[in-house]
Amino acid sequence: MNKRQSRIFAIVATGFAVVAFIGLTLHSHTRFGDLTNAENITPEVTHGKDVWHKYNCINCHTLFGEGAYYAPDLTKITQHRGEAYLKAYMRDPSRFYDEQRHRRLMPTQNLSEEEIHNLIQFLDWVANVDNQGWPPRPILVTGGAVNVAAQGADAGVAQAQDVRPVSADSDPRAQGEHLFRTAIPVCTACHSLQPGVQLAGPTMAGMAETAERTLASPDYTGSATDVVGYLREAIVEPSAHVVPGDMFSAGGMSFMPNTYRDSLSDEQIDQLVAFLETLK
Repeated sequence: MNKRQSRIFAIVATGFAVVAFIGLTLHSHTRFGDLTNAENITPEVTHGKDVWHKYNCINCHTLFGEGAYYAPDLTKITQHRGEAYLKAYMRDPSRFYDEQRHRRLMPTQNLSEEEIHNLIQFLDWVANVDNQGWPPRPILVTGGAVNVAAQGADAGVAQAQDVRPVSADSDPRAQGEHLFRTAIPVCTACHSLQPGVQLAGPTMAGMAETAERTLASPDYTGSATDVVGYLREAIVEPSAHVVPGDMFSAGGMSFMPNTYRDSLSDEQIDQLVAFLETLK
């Protein structure tokens, strides 16, 4: 190929690249409304975005992988933390984390109730944007990592929680362990499998014995009569018996999401219970 042919080839190739780039850009713009659920951008969502900017949340947190990396990415936070938990946390973060133990402490911003509500609405809208698996890195939560982009990535989550992955075969206990790591909201986002390691929720280590002690306690307020019933109740009706501790509840309501009765089938709940029964 001589110089003239090389020049023509370069010009034609550049032209094709420009046309492809413009075409892909225009196509992306036609999809933005659907991908971002633009019809769900309410005044509360807009005001919540203003709260996000007013308090410079991006100075520590990231959305869609953009921002600082000092604190967790919040792209899917409302899928892993219930509204009651988020409200209590935003009111007083110091109730949940200790500066000496965790080394980082979110400052108390003194947000108004309206600001808190709107900010949660904004974060919930963000969580429902089709981000096509971006950011690909796990989001950080206290004590571990949860891979939001690739549901079912058992090995990555297990490594973060320091537990051995188990394939979801015909054994309901193995299927339950699989659900523990992949159900939405992900159980490992709030519960550790390590003794004494409290995250947003109590540790699941020794759960069978914990259930027995709770059932025998005069302070138990639920309706279960055995360990299996207690574990099922804790999943589908978490406020039937509230675990003591300001980190776990407020006003008699558990911070644990109460959506599992709708998002999981009865068979899946049985599998999750079967796994929790093995934690002795």
